[in-house]
Amino acid sequence: MQVVRANSENLVINRLPDGSRIFTDAGNETVFALNATAGAAWDACGSATTLSGVAMEMQRSFDPQVSEDLAHEAILQLQEKNLVTTSETAPTTTRRRMIASLGAVALPLVVSLTLSDQRANTVLASSRPCTAASATACSGLR
Repeated sequence: MQVVRANSENLVINRLPDGSRIFTDAGNETVFALNATAGAAWDACGSATTLSGVAMEMQRSFDPQVSEDLAHEAILQLQEKNLVTTSETAPTTTRRRMIASLGAVALPLVVSLTLSDQRANTVLASSRPCTAASATACSGLR
């Protein structure tokens, strides 16, 4: 299976001290958050590579305990958010088998939130009702 980053030229990437990443895609107003494990997988996809190549690079740069199953899970999550593309479907691994092989390595995690979702959550978190003064922020909630 070949793995390639998808449309990374549109992303503003911020690497945090703990190894996690925050990506902002201005094209579709989406913010992506990757934990350190998913961030290591992203880094391993800097050029076209294979699943084995991703696993080896993650072992070198992140944690020697990274298995190919863990790398596969990270690639699947990156692919689900359209951050990477793959040439084929790799053999599936059960989540239970992958978790059993982890040891001290954290599961990869990739989450995304559109800017309109973020605005809506900000309004909801403020615990204030929508009023004429907050009409612009509340417009995405209706």
